[in-house]
Amino acid sequence: MKFILITVLILVVGTLTYGFYIKSTGDSNGEIIIGISVLAIAFILMPLFIFHRYKNKKMSDFTFEKYQKDLEEHHKKNS
Repeated sequence: MKFILITVLILVVGTLTYGFYIKSTGDSNGEIIIGISVLAIAFILMPLFIFHRYKNKKMSDFTFEKYQKDLEEHHKKNS
């Protein structure tokens, strides 16, 4: 998975750089290439990265359930 992430990152950065280069030469297709690169970052690279980072984690560690319970108990004591 790490190899895939690095490969996609290099491809997207390369495509983004190429898009800015094409745009600087005056070609209007550069904006399309830049847009496709940004979409690839948002819809391909970020979901892959998030999946890779959190695939073996417990989601209950990232929620505020314990905090909410403590807050409710605190409100009950003060009421």
